[in-house]
Amino acid sequence: MKKTVEHIDVKGMKVLVRCDLNVPIKDGKITDETRITASLPTIQYLIDHDAKIIIMSHLGRPEGKADMAYTLKPVADRLSELLGKEVVFISSPTVVDDRVREAADKLEPGQVMLLENVRFRPEETKNTFDFSSELASLGQIFVNDAFGTAHRAHCSTAGVAGYLPTVSGFLIDKEIRYLGEALERPLRPFVAIMGGAKVGDKIKVIENLLNKVDTLIIGGGMSYTFFKALGYEIGQSILDADHVELAGSLIEKAREKGVQLLLPEDVVCAKEFDNDSEKAVFAKDSIPEDMMGMDIGPASVKLFSEAIAAAKTVVWNGPMGVFEMPNFAEGTKKVAEALAECEGTTIIGGGDSAAAVTQFGLADKMSHISTGGGASLEFLEGKVLPGVAAINNLEHTDENVELYKHIYDSRNKN
Repeated sequence: MKKTVEHIDVKGMKVLVRCDLNVPIKDGKITDETRITASLPTIQYLIDHDAKIIIMSHLGRPEGKADMAYTLKPVADRLSELLGKEVVFISSPTVVDDRVREAADKLEPGQVMLLENVRFRPEETKNTFDFSSELASLGQIFVNDAFGTAHRAHCSTAGVAGYLPTVSGFLIDKEIRYLGEALERPLRPFVAIMGGAKVGDKIKVIENLLNKVDTLIIGGGMSYTFFKALGYEIGQSILDADHVELAGSLIEKAREKGVQLLLPEDVVCAKEFDNDSEKAVFAKDSIPEDMMGMDIGPASVKLFSEAIAAAKTVVWNGPMGVFEMPNFAEGTKKVAEALAECEGTTIIGGGDSAAAVTQFGLADKMSHISTGGGASLEFLEGKVLPGVAAINNLEHTDENVELYKHIYDSRNKN
């Protein structure tokens, strides 16, 4: 159990906060501010409790150079609007310099400052002591609220924690709680849905989930590799040729463990990888050799939806087809609708699945949507995330466990 910002006194303290403000920007304008709004509860809590707040984040891939195409200035401007107060921003090519230190020292309780893109420094991704200590010198307490980068051992996620008392913000706390509960103490039946293109990308996740779930649903591009392992013709469908044998072994492993492994019963196929291509529905073992699978069919939707409806816990990572194309989005949409109607806990593992439920207007129907696709996948693999591991543990006493539960439950009633 990790300490959260609510377990410490931040009044009058300089609090260094790692957020994930890596938002898409086009022509200087933010096109999706989901990650910014996800950070607001922690920032607002610190404001309300008279902390002096110094926020840091990365943006894009400036490759360790002060490339102003990746400046956080637009984020600072939008944060100022959302918080209703000025966010101090000094664009330093070195992120930390004398001007930045002076500004940090002059902060009053409740004031907010945003540092320049931490990836302007090549040391950031190498997790070197020098840059970690420079960042840490600005604060007295470190709050990590960037789950999207928690799987990276970088200066601003793990390195700083070696110098300052470290707690989690509300976002990381929520991520750990939902994903952790699903893996360790799920209400059953527990159903996991894996989609996406390649089996190789999610081998470890599938292997770990086979030890946890009651039902595993495989859809999307990776299902054709499983079809190939079963000896079916897959036509021109995407194939992870290096992992056909492994797919077969996973089918056998599921059988040995008593896990119900569900593959599509039918497939929407097309002549070409194009939204306007000629399409038709075929049984899983009857895909024409000159066509490719683009989505799951109606029989698959029915099978998967029934499993989801009966579940008490559902984790979903990866679409059921090429949902970016309207003519091949139906399967993914129907699965999203099934989760929206499910009475159990529904967790979306970031990435394309998160994009899909948002696209279909169903995001508010899910129990939790992870803000970190890569981090959530590694968490589901059972890996230790460096950014989470660096957060100080709450001493495991009965009193503290009850305190944590009370704090969490009270917060989530609001």
